[in-house]
Amino acid sequence: MTDLAKTYDPSTIESRWYEEWLSSGYFHADAVTPKAPFCITIPPPNVTGSLHMGHALTCTIQDIITRWRRMAGYNAMWLPGTDHAGIATQMVVERELRAREGKSRHDIGREEFVKRIWSWRERYGNRILEQLKVMGCSLDWERLRFTMEPAYSRAVIEAFVRLHEEGLIYRDRRLINWCVSCRTALSDLEVDHDEGAQGELWEFAYPLADGSGEVVVATTRPETMLGDSAVAVHPDDPRHRAQIGKTIRHPFTGRTFPIIADPILVDPKFGTGAVKVTPAHDPNDFECGQRHQLAFISIFDEKGMVTSEGGPFAGLDRFEARKQVKAKIKELGLERGSKPHIHAVGHCQRCRTVVEPMVSTQWFVKMEPLAKPAIAAVEQGKTCFVPESWSKTYFHWMTNIRDWCISRQLWWGHRIPAWYCQDCKGITVARSAPSACRHCGGKALVQDEDVLDTWFSSWLWPFATLGWPDETRDLRTFYPTSVMETGYDILFFWVARMMMAGLHFMKKVPFRTVYLHTMVTDEKGEKMAKVKGNTIDPLDVVQKHGADPLRFALAWMTNQAAQGKNIKFSMARVEEARRFANKIWNATRFVLMNLVDYDPDQFADRTADGPDSVEFDLPERWIMSRIQRTGAEVNRALEDFKIAEAAQLVYHFIWNDICDWYIELAKARLQDASKAAERWKIQGTLVTALEAAMRLLHPFMPFLTEELWQQLPKAQGAPQSIMITLYPVPDPRYIDDASETSMALVQKVVTAIRTLRTEKNLPSVERPRVILNVLDDYKKTILEGYRHLVIEQAKLGELLVRRTGEAPTEASISGLAGDVEVILVLTAPADSAAERAKLEKERAKLDKDRDYLVNKLANQQYLARAPAAVLEKDRARLAELEAALARLGAALARLG
Repeated sequence: MTDLAKTYDPSTIESRWYEEWLSSGYFHADAVTPKAPFCITIPPPNVTGSLHMGHALTCTIQDIITRWRRMAGYNAMWLPGTDHAGIATQMVVERELRAREGKSRHDIGREEFVKRIWSWRERYGNRILEQLKVMGCSLDWERLRFTMEPAYSRAVIEAFVRLHEEGLIYRDRRLINWCVSCRTALSDLEVDHDEGAQGELWEFAYPLADGSGEVVVATTRPETMLGDSAVAVHPDDPRHRAQIGKTIRHPFTGRTFPIIADPILVDPKFGTGAVKVTPAHDPNDFECGQRHQLAFISIFDEKGMVTSEGGPFAGLDRFEARKQVKAKIKELGLERGSKPHIHAVGHCQRCRTVVEPMVSTQWFVKMEPLAKPAIAAVEQGKTCFVPESWSKTYFHWMTNIRDWCISRQLWWGHRIPAWYCQDCKGITVARSAPSACRHCGGKALVQDEDVLDTWFSSWLWPFATLGWPDETRDLRTFYPTSVMETGYDILFFWVARMMMAGLHFMKKVPFRTVYLHTMVTDEKGEKMAKVKGNTIDPLDVVQKHGADPLRFALAWMTNQAAQGKNIKFSMARVEEARRFANKIWNATRFVLMNLVDYDPDQFADRTADGPDSVEFDLPERWIMSRIQRTGAEVNRALEDFKIAEAAQLVYHFIWNDICDWYIELAKARLQDASKAAERWKIQGTLVTALEAAMRLLHPFMPFLTEELWQQLPKAQGAPQSIMITLYPVPDPRYIDDASETSMALVQKVVTAIRTLRTEKNLPSVERPRVILNVLDDYKKTILEGYRHLVIEQAKLGELLVRRTGEAPTEASISGLAGDVEVILVLTAPADSAAERAKLEKERAKLDKDRDYLVNKLANQQYLARAPAAVLEKDRARLAELEAALARLGAALARLG
């Protein structure tokens, strides 16, 4: 008997095993071991975050890869950590401060507010890390990192200072993206563009200052006319050529500005051919303003309110100003009509507020010099993308890269290490607070109030987490890291920037492979959102079904990501994975209950020299060969990052090969007293197959496999945990093509007979007579030799195997097992019309399959490209189809 519970209950095993793994130190990698290193760094979740389905997918994929590599003998290290998430964290804490005390951060001051954030982080910041433990993530917790911890902050400051010394970081007054809600600058990547925004293209007239006429312009943002400093036309546009050089007097502010010729800004085919130019509030206009030395008039403050430059509209919110500007222009008789217009509107990625382009003095990184080596590294294959198609997207962005605005008007983050001299106004950039100005020696220094963009710290993650700028043992062992696995949505935010930082500071790529997965959506393909009510909390799924079924279901679903599609999360898949776990549990119970007198050491000794030293029967030779074959296929799939394919291979091996076939084949022989002397072979093979299956499955379902693996009897000297066993690799001695071919034929025949039994609703106690018509002596020999297996598994009374023969005189129905005709003899007349319809349907299907293969093998390009083994398989299949069609034709002829 067995101590294994009757039913699978994940809640009783998952937390227990995680604590065991932790206390045993199985997750920790030793930097001085001679093993080959394998390293993944987790995309650090925000300290404000809680586990969502995207995190669950990411950590599942990464844990599968890490556990597999660990079992494959690598020194596998999966580094955990969290990101301080500047804007997000500041917003959360300020919201809490306002709710509890009715105060803003300005009311309590910067120092106290930052203390509050640290306190909040201590209380809640590691919540998501604890949730990752629930998912079974084998992270190296001894190496936990946080982007604001002292050692990491030192790396961030070092990077800034070095880049500044190299002339790659500079301070300038430029047009930037400004969020009036978060009150900070944003990089281009932090702006989401709503490409299909429904707007209005509104036209109005600017009268010429000399009274000689007017020029009509069109805009989607009428309020920005308060900051216009020119109207541009195309120099070759005959409609406006005479107006070039003339002056316009602004109807509200009294300012005058020119009509200029600019072939870059103006498309004469669009609108009126005249474009209002607002250099301080539009990126294209900004460049035009620089080309023509125009005035840069900032009409909005940091809150989005109109400044004094807006004349009579000063103090208005920007959107209220839009309404009043339109009304006033109409009142002056200058409105010239409007029409609907679809355009792109930028929104703050964090708070969804419409972003305002504004001229501001900020810190920037020169990106082009950093991008060139990162482009070359991918071109040269030093880093590869999976799927490879993402490399095109990467190249497109990197070759069109713009300088990166890295300063943020926040209090939470790495404060910019720049000090301003109050005497000479010079800037001193230093690794620590300077005692004097490096320009004039003055002592009156004030540090920059701004902090660095969160991504400026994150782009250092692969090496700063390993101790850089110090030359640590961890850095020497684990850098470059092996794989960067993350969502495609942060390819530019993070992956591309890490490539640039790694190559610049470490002179090596940060990772060899970038594996990008797509977004997890609901079953309809819609993005999960609380407002839609379609979010699914992974922890709720774990509580109901267990972490292992959720992990396996997510692995299954990555096949959609491999096709470039979003992953439609399916609870049906989780439930199916739960049934799979139940199946494994019950199979293990059966095996354990049939191991009386089994000695694992004796089995190991008897089989030490391979299968030739033991006279195994076909079922044992077959399943032993299937273990090797499946191990090779799963390893190959994982090497290619085909996670779903690997999961499917393991699933079918366990469900089909072990549970549906081998266990069923073993049952009768275990109960057969005449087979007592052979019992040890069957028992040992059952344990061997199940133990190998648990190791194959472990990276996908770690808790279940550990629990069941521990229950299986093992020879002396076995490891203490499945986590530290070796992942199955093929043993060539047990690969047996002949046995797999023979067993495949037996399986096909048994399946065909079962189908015929079901068709006629034959009860399991009835033992019919079956005739097998085969085309060659080879198949006849196999089926004669293993007739006892066919009779036993198909529940037959009599089995006749023959090359050819007359149709039985008794009533019968027939089917096909490949090119073997299966005739089931009935005790009552068959419905010939129904039988004919069935055979005609089968013939139509085989005709279609045959025609497909004929066309395929007639394609010269395919013949030139396909491997010889594939062509041989196709031709063999075609021959089988031709033979099967001949069999069907004969069967139909017998029906008359």
